[in-house]
Amino acid sequence: MTHRYQLLVASFLILLCFSPSWSQNFIGAGNNNGITITTSNDQSNANWPKQARGMNTVNGEGLDGATMEASRLLSQAAIGYDWPAINDVKAMGIEAWIDDQIQKPQTYILPSIRNVYTTILNATYAAGEQVHIDEFRPRWNDFNYAWWNEMMDNEDLLRHRVAFAFSQIFVISRKSDLSNFGDGLASYYDMLAEHAFGNFEELLLDVTLHPTMGRYLSHLNNPKADPANNIHPDENFAREIMQLFSIGLYELNLDGTRKLDANGDFIPTYGQEDIREFAKVFTGLSVADTVQCHPYGNGQLLCQPYGPNNIHFGKDLWTADVTKSMIMYEEQHEPGPKHLLKGVTIPGTQKGMVDIKMAINNLANHPNTAPFISYRLIQRLVKSNPTPAYVERVSKVFNNNGNGEKGDMAAVIKAILMDAEARACSFQLADENSRLKEPLIKYLHFARAVDKLTPGNRNWNVNYNFSTQVQQDLMDSPSVFNFYLPDHMPNGALTDNNLVGPEFNIHNTLTAPGYINETNRWVWDWGSIMQTWEGAFFPETEVIFDINNYQTMVGDLETFINELDRVFTHGTLSDATRANIKNTLAQLNSNTTGSYLEYRVRMGVYLMLISPDYAVMR
Repeated sequence: MTHRYQLLVASFLILLCFSPSWSQNFIGAGNNNGITITTSNDQSNANWPKQARGMNTVNGEGLDGATMEASRLLSQAAIGYDWPAINDVKAMGIEAWIDDQIQKPQTYILPSIRNVYTTILNATYAAGEQVHIDEFRPRWNDFNYAWWNEMMDNEDLLRHRVAFAFSQIFVISRKSDLSNFGDGLASYYDMLAEHAFGNFEELLLDVTLHPTMGRYLSHLNNPKADPANNIHPDENFAREIMQLFSIGLYELNLDGTRKLDANGDFIPTYGQEDIREFAKVFTGLSVADTVQCHPYGNGQLLCQPYGPNNIHFGKDLWTADVTKSMIMYEEQHEPGPKHLLKGVTIPGTQKGMVDIKMAINNLANHPNTAPFISYRLIQRLVKSNPTPAYVERVSKVFNNNGNGEKGDMAAVIKAILMDAEARACSFQLADENSRLKEPLIKYLHFARAVDKLTPGNRNWNVNYNFSTQVQQDLMDSPSVFNFYLPDHMPNGALTDNNLVGPEFNIHNTLTAPGYINETNRWVWDWGSIMQTWEGAFFPETEVIFDINNYQTMVGDLETFINELDRVFTHGTLSDATRANIKNTLAQLNSNTTGSYLEYRVRMGVYLMLISPDYAVMR
């Protein structure tokens, strides 16, 4: 049967809570087989990205629900995203997109930082400048260049969002001498990304053996006891691997709540003697190789000038290959049995690396590990205050992925993102179902989402001003406790309601205006989204905000604001914020300035980026 309708204007319906299971069961959501729409006029506007056709009333193109839900998923599952990513989620569906992301090949940072460093060395050489003999390895700024460059167009979005979350749990920081080891930072980050969908026990082992972690928490070149010279195994890593990387301070129920003893007190998971026993395990580790020469220019080689090329226990990290896992030097490993948790004892007759693997297994299989890690990952990806039931559901998947495997991170990540507390409308509407976005996530999302003018096809960013003003950058936390504690409770309504807000720990009277100042630089101050320190050797290094696409639609304010809402706030833009943006932009018109369309774009994006709607993830 053919239905004919007389329409003057095709209207658009926004569904904030979209469910593919019922979206095809009514006219207007795509059930248009055999239906013909006749209109007196298909409306078009130079400011509209699409024509308003009569067919849009039934073919589903007039519905924004799928777009909003895809955008919302990506705000949880990607560091930054753009329209192609939104369209991928819409085309595949959420679960299929997650499955596809788990299978995507990894984008590595280590090869990229080597390319970045070679490019800089070649430019230095071409300018006739002498390369300093100490510059035989890249530094932290080179790591930032490489990481930002890859994050602007990589396809493995979920893997890198998980790696970013891991970097805030298994913390190393360049606020140490690791700032001199850009290759080490890249290698450590790549290792975290490799394990994003791997096994937790293997992740914890590789974290333990990485030389940058060895330097940061001082179990690199950690010797066995020598009581005569008052030398004892360093306890730093032994303490933090328990407190921060696996089991936490107190015994937990599967839902993440703390267990109580007969007196109603919390039950510690370990004591000082346990730290001493684990410290014995993490002895005898040192570097595996020496740093290699770096080629540049016309057959030049930049090599480390200090020390012999041989490796040995106690070798300084400066001349070591920090991309290879530490190896065991048996003569420096603490002999004898070691007593672990839950009554497990390491025999005193086995090799040092076997001791380490037994200790890692002991922690990975501790009853606390599933709720401890699950809670932290939910906080990093979805919400600050997951219900105990949410934590328990994810913990059960951590303990058994359905095939008897414990610690399957792919299953854990999927369980977190597919849970009702991450997806269902009822939870989205609750105030406690939210989290304050990390400043770095807000920055990266904007940088990836908008069009850019990129000199030399390089999306390099040193990010120094941002990290200084806003106090966050990748692997730049002030301590091993990250930028914020998972149980941080800011004064005010959150504390009054017994809710946590970790990210508020870096939201203060310095960083709040600092973020606004940075936003002004990206949008207004010549639109400088990214900068480098390499201007002496490259004619242009700034990445600039390209407003042309937005400028074509900003003549119609509703169209422009709707576009921003889809990409940046996934349909949650409040009436108050929408009205504020619209009323402000309406004052910029042909009567005030000839460049009013440009000013509208810049002001509109600026107001969106500093709005509470963009700051809070629901």
